[in-house]
Amino acid sequence: MQNTEGQAMSIVQTPPNVLTIAGSDPSGGAGLQGDIKTFSALGTYATNVITAVIAQNTQGVRAVHPVPAEMIAEQLDNLLGDVRIDAVKIGMVASETVAATIRDALHRHRPRWIVLDPVMVAKSGDILVDRAGIRAVRDILVPLADVITPNLPEAAVLLDAETPHTTEAMATLLPELTRLGAPYVVLKGGHLSGANCPDLLATPQGVEWLEAPRIATDNLHGTGCALSSAVAAHLAHLPHTVSDHDAIHAAISDAKCWLHTALDASTRLAVGQGRGPVHHFHAWW
Repeated sequence: MQNTEGQAMSIVQTPPNVLTIAGSDPSGGAGLQGDIKTFSALGTYATNVITAVIAQNTQGVRAVHPVPAEMIAEQLDNLLGDVRIDAVKIGMVASETVAATIRDALHRHRPRWIVLDPVMVAKSGDILVDRAGIRAVRDILVPLADVITPNLPEAAVLLDAETPHTTEAMATLLPELTRLGAPYVVLKGGHLSGANCPDLLATPQGVEWLEAPRIATDNLHGTGCALSSAVAAHLAHLPHTVSDHDAIHAAISDAKCWLHTALDASTRLAVGQGRGPVHHFHAWW
């Protein structure tokens, strides 16, 4: 493009807009605060809708106060009626009513991509949702999502099964997870022991292991939030003419690589006395 004097003019490309629907984390490593950091670090504009106020720090969860479904609906409709959202990451959902509220809003204002992190068990082992909330995530939100990213305890809770402790047991959960309705499943193996951290990826084209060396760090707070929000950010960057398997696979792989580096850099932070956060801005400071 040229101006009237024949000089070249640059075309300004705006960053994609990404939404997190999640609970809060006052320590800033997980929940919507962690998601906003991930979105920002990966070059997207972050928006948010809060589902629960959580008294939490790096050592555990003290209390959970769900936001009423009516207020969540108001937040969603008010935001989505104004801002074009290119990708959504859904985190903690505490009840069936809230799950249905989110589903209905995203049906009215369907974004291009939906990533679900079925947050039900905190790193400390705290169960964050009740049995009805678990069923709602499984039956209402999983079929809505393009990608789901459960860790092993969350997968076990979704399927009412034992938590796997080996890669063989982990692989047995995958067919049941895929039958829940999401076309892409990232089953995270970080809870396993060993020198590697294996994730198991199911796609419409098949199943494969995504391996990475295990990082020797206790700073694991918010890793699940970081991975799912990184997947959403990478998907949001895809051109609107691209939605094929290779592009989606690359977005998931790139998100895993980014998280690996964020974990490796986490020792540069000193946050809390428990499990510290990953370094979302490792590429910046």
